[in-house]
Amino acid sequence: MASLHLLPSPLLPSRKNPPKSLRNHPSFALKATLSSTSTDSPKWVSQWKSKSLSLAFSGALALGLSLSGLGSADAKVGVNKPELLPKEFSQVLDVAGFLSSGQENRLIQQIVDLEKDTGYKLRILAQNFPNTPGLAVKDFWVPDDRTIVFVADPTFGNIIHFNVGSTVDLDVPRNFWSRVAGKYGNMFYWKEKGEDASIEGAVVAISKCLRDPTNPNNCSEIN
Repeated sequence: MASLHLLPSPLLPSRKNPPKSLRNHPSFALKATLSSTSTDSPKWVSQWKSKSLSLAFSGALALGLSLSGLGSADAKVGVNKPELLPKEFSQVLDVAGFLSSGQENRLIQQIVDLEKDTGYKLRILAQNFPNTPGLAVKDFWVPDDRTIVFVADPTFGNIIHFNVGSTVDLDVPRNFWSRVAGKYGNMFYWKEKGEDASIEGAVVAISKCLRDPTNPNNCSEIN
């Protein structure tokens, strides 16, 4: 069974007493299923190559828990829209239309170079929940222990959310992801500069860190 490390976010309301407007939202329903599914692992989890997965989400829990397998416990909650996926493989899926074609191409090249140089696999999904491919992303990208799934979704205020594989979790300080989200994902930043600027800024910070995660300056300073 996959070992999960769910990092709480200060950006989300408490699950114990969420506002009425969010009590029935899918992400709260999924959080509620976390404990009940922890001993009943879905079949495909044991078949997945990744032995563990660290979730560092500050908002888009629906997609994150679906990727880890827990979301499949409630078929009514899990979103699965393969029709939103492109026919050709791409490291960047801009379902929400936050990026220009030029920006998307530049990000793809950055990701290709990063993977070639380091072996880390960065994948970006820009969405507005529930308009997302959801579960279909798992088969499209086949995330493993060296994969970082970066979800850009402004639904909960902060636009930046991460789902990181176990190897990445061991190599990179866990607070790095929350600091990237805190700087580039906060509502004031993306509303002033644009969702695209948040995504591009986060990718620059991620690339710098992953190229030498043992260098304390690379992952501790978010420029």
